[in-house]
Amino acid sequence: MKSHAAVAAELLGDHALVQSVMTDLETSLLDEKHKALFRFVDKVNHDSPRITEADMASLYAAGWDDDAIYFTITVCALFNFYNRWIDASGVHALSDEAHRQGGKRTAANGYSRD
Repeated sequence: MKSHAAVAAELLGDHALVQSVMTDLETSLLDEKHKALFRFVDKVNHDSPRITEADMASLYAAGWDDDAIYFTITVCALFNFYNRWIDASGVHALSDEAHRQGGKRTAANGYSRD
């Protein structure tokens, strides 16, 4: 999570916003539209078999469309896969400074590596 938070902070130029979301979504500086999306991501991560039409309705009411929801689910699922792979492969935790430097690099160059 620290790696992706570092990228978000670099791209948004707002470390306080990212930290507030990581600390407590509901009291964070994030707008309500994005809080709704993050609540949905939490359900995708922890209770995806129980996602219902009501979950979709709350996203539509917040202003999200089918494409945004599809991409949200896809990115969430892919990062879950990558994190399981990294954990099981024995990749060791990085220092906070390493995460910050990696965040800067990824923000500048993207997640793709040539």
